[in-house]
Amino acid sequence: MGIAFYIAAAVAVLSTIMVITRFNIMHALLYFIVSLLSVAVVFYLYGAPFMAALELIIYAGAIMVLIIFFVMMLNLGSQTAGDERCWMTPGVWIGPSVLCLVLLGELVYLMLQPGDLSGEVRVVDPKEVGKSLFGPYILAVELAGMLLMAGIVGAYHLGRQKKKIVHRFLQNDAS
Repeated sequence: MGIAFYIAAAVAVLSTIMVITRFNIMHALLYFIVSLLSVAVVFYLYGAPFMAALELIIYAGAIMVLIIFFVMMLNLGSQTAGDERCWMTPGVWIGPSVLCLVLLGELVYLMLQPGDLSGEVRVVDPKEVGKSLFGPYILAVELAGMLLMAGIVGAYHLGRQKKKIVHRFLQNDAS
């Protein structure tokens, strides 16, 4: 399990560095998905397959779709339509694809291993996660939800295009 953890951690660190250093948001999103996938592999390695599945479904799935909808909602205009085609050229996919193939190979290797790889790690079932989230950590869950909602509303208001409103007495009459 040691070498598998280090491979997944290296992929996570490398892809996170690529997220931070990319100027193009679509390129950063591709590497961000790889980073979340590698964190899911780490969860799987430590005996938390439910948390790995949640990582994939909630973060790599739902939040990525939400970010892509925000990019589409901001709609920066017709001049960026050509830029969007150039953003996703086949060369852009090479880096994230190689990192995903490393993670896939690692997962296949781990699943084919006989016996228990987790050692002394206790497996947590979904019922325990639910009791924990909506028990002692309910305040943190609610605050995180409010923070995400404030971020969504703030991003919408910062990114929307405002129409110039001219009072009817200040308009030039063509007649």
